[in-house]
Amino acid sequence: MGTLYVVATPIGNLRDLSQRAVETLRAVPVVAAEDTRVTRKLLAHIGASPRLVSYHEDSPPSRLAELLALLDQGDVALVTDAGTPGISDPGAGLVCAAVRGEHKVLPVPGPSAMTALLSASGLPAGRALLLGFLPRGKKERLETLRASATEPGVVVLFEAPHRVRGAFEDISEAFGSRRLAVGRELTKLHEEIFHGTARQAMDHFSQPRGEFVIAIEGAPAGAHGPSDSEVLTALARLRQAGLDGRSLVERAAEETGAPRSRVYRIHLRGSSGR
Repeated sequence: MGTLYVVATPIGNLRDLSQRAVETLRAVPVVAAEDTRVTRKLLAHIGASPRLVSYHEDSPPSRLAELLALLDQGDVALVTDAGTPGISDPGAGLVCAAVRGEHKVLPVPGPSAMTALLSASGLPAGRALLLGFLPRGKKERLETLRASATEPGVVVLFEAPHRVRGAFEDISEAFGSRRLAVGRELTKLHEEIFHGTARQAMDHFSQPRGEFVIAIEGAPAGAHGPSDSEVLTALARLRQAGLDGRSLVERAAEETGAPRSRVYRIHLRGSSGR
């Protein structure tokens, strides 16, 4: 019975591939890969030539059965296109099946977009909640974010460039003006780490490109957010300063730290009572 090696691969910079990962990929007879075209380039770079088997979220059940049968015969390495397999990645299915089948599963640790960003985020990272990729629908996305707004640890998520501005907007609504760190194209040529609020991130990434990792500051210990009266006071003061409509709600959310959706509801109640 073979061993399943869970091998972390570079998230951008090929020099981040560990020596142990190189030795493992050269030694195993089979590599299960999310995209064989991507992995073939990596294997050519290190001079490895194992059999490549495609395994991704659209693979049929027969492919999982095939890989388990190969594990019965010998060692298999599992890789994803970039980073650590099984972390917000379809490779987790093979790992679970291998564990259930009492195969030996060993990690070959290395690059991870989540830990790379957390290490440079400037946020307390003793506890973290990984959301992975957010749902595509706005309603479901907001529900996911709101459910995480009271999490005391850092909240981490991944996002694609064509959806990231919508994600920033929803983060602002669910988390208010909490600090966040945004990693773009980590370890690659145009690597960037941005620090600020979600609203500031929307302004900064006006034409987003590349893959994004976002870390959001956790809720303060024991904090329940500002009271309704505190939000109403802020709204009244800002209204007297000449703000109205969306700009009023957004500024009040930034100043109080309350989610924009809550400020908007309080604003409507206050307006109807005038």
